[in-house]
Amino acid sequence: MEDTYTIMRVFAGSWGMMFLLLSFLGVILFTLRPGSRQVHRDTANIPFRYDDRPAGDDEPAMTRQFKEARQ
Repeated sequence: MEDTYTIMRVFAGSWGMMFLLLSFLGVILFTLRPGSRQVHRDTANIPFRYDDRPAGDDEPAMTRQFKEARQ
């Protein structure tokens, strides 16, 4: 029993830590890649999408939702 714990602890301390570090760096690099600038800009502007006029209440809610998703 104690031998299994020691093996798992050594694995988590070495390879597990390396896996977590590489995963973290991969997520950071994926987020900061040059092609994602427009996606981040569009996402950041979602609260201001209807800044000049409110969303129309004359359309059904589902139609508004699909129109907004396609823009």
